[in-house]
Amino acid sequence: MPRILGIDPGSRKTGFGIIEFEGQKVKHIINGRLMVGDGDFPERLGLIFTGLCDIIERYKPDMMAIEKVFLHKNADSALKLGQARGAAICAGVSNHLPVHEYTATQIKKAVVGNGHAKKEQVQYMMSLILSLPEPPDEDAADALACAMTHMNHAAIDGLTKSKLPEGMRTSSRRGGRYGRR
Repeated sequence: MPRILGIDPGSRKTGFGIIEFEGQKVKHIINGRLMVGDGDFPERLGLIFTGLCDIIERYKPDMMAIEKVFLHKNADSALKLGQARGAAICAGVSNHLPVHEYTATQIKKAVVGNGHAKKEQVQYMMSLILSLPEPPDEDAADALACAMTHMNHAAIDGLTKSKLPEGMRTSSRRGGRYGRR
């Protein structure tokens, strides 16, 4: 039963979510966010690294998927976000996890069917696909969506697009991957 840790990196809050396969069903394990606040930046990076290492040690994922970041509001924010991504990637690599990267557009297209979907749409789809009692917060929903995107793109234990877990069938309309039938 492969487990995927999805990460939505941030320098103040980093979303995480873990999913697992059981046969042809996908199962939600946990989601949340690491709140590292506004302290010294190097200390925040350390908190991201150790927090994710703790999650990896506790839930034992087999692989990690993380959102790529290309642009941001300003150069300083982009650099900080890149460093937060680096701390998260180092947590995965130091725990011997293969790390896979996806753009926000790829993630949104994979879970909503629209690469420019709004955060609320991603939250709704994650609660629907994973049968969650309520939508996860934005960061956790993005992290779960990243994990789902990797599940959809990877060939895990012979899983093919024709054998996607229940509730995740490929839709021919609008190019969406998770259309409901």
